[in-house]
Amino acid sequence: MKRAYVFPGQGSQFPGMAKDLYYSGVRGKELLDRADEVLGFKITDIMFNGTAEDLKATKVTQPAIFLHSVVLAKCLEGFAPDMVAGHSLGEFSALAAAGAMAFEDALRLVSIRATEMQKCCEKVPGGMAAIIALPDDQVEKICAECDGIVVPANYNSPGQIVISGEKDAIERACEAAKAAGAKRALPLQVGGAFHSPLMEPARIELAKAIEATEIVPPVCPIYQNVTALPTTDPVIIKDNLLKQLTSPVRWTATVENMIDDGADHFTEVGPGTVLQGLVKRISGGAEGIVIEGLSAL
Repeated sequence: MKRAYVFPGQGSQFPGMAKDLYYSGVRGKELLDRADEVLGFKITDIMFNGTAEDLKATKVTQPAIFLHSVVLAKCLEGFAPDMVAGHSLGEFSALAAAGAMAFEDALRLVSIRATEMQKCCEKVPGGMAAIIALPDDQVEKICAECDGIVVPANYNSPGQIVISGEKDAIERACEAAKAAGAKRALPLQVGGAFHSPLMEPARIELAKAIEATEIVPPVCPIYQNVTALPTTDPVIIKDNLLKQLTSPVRWTATVENMIDDGADHFTEVGPGTVLQGLVKRISGGAEGIVIEGLSAL
């Protein structure tokens, strides 16, 4: 058996998240108290007692999901992954859980990432939309032929791509996708055009912080969003992280490559169940593959 641990991205937050981890033992409390110190505000108060609206603020959402995922992984007995991956923000959780970055360093990067992405969203209005039941190459062609900036952002599973870019261009691409036979072309309620060229200012600022952060070989290969390929090389890991904000998340290829490399037990670590659903669709119900979620001890 080869165990693959996968870590969720933005959108999986919920009121009360990680509260059980805080009270489950010394390790959880230490890490979450340390997070309040690193961030300079009581994120634990918002996570434990805040409303769903409170958790929507980007400077809270991304660190909160990171903390829930990583603290849970670090509190698990026998956490010994054969491979890891994370969806977008989840890649930082995967790297921290697998020991490639110190907990505090990874949390600082996530905080900077969230802050700079929010700035981009405020300066350049953008959006995202899910295109359902259209081949990848057809979605790519529609984006390439649309006026304005619109690109494939998340290759989530076969027949599900999220596109990202300028709002007008998104609307045109959605209309073209429907005309081409897409089952659905649905604008998403997100703050901006994530994983598109509109995130370039955020990428530049985050890159400075990534360059200054020590990255060491993780305990197992990490399959990164930009390439969908496994690596334990800190130089490659850092290079892919530098590109991540403006590059698509190749999640379908990531899971396919993990399965090809022997993964037969997938565990989603952190809040939500989105990745479990995506892995099920990507694996196509292949015999012998176990898919589960872990959101609490």
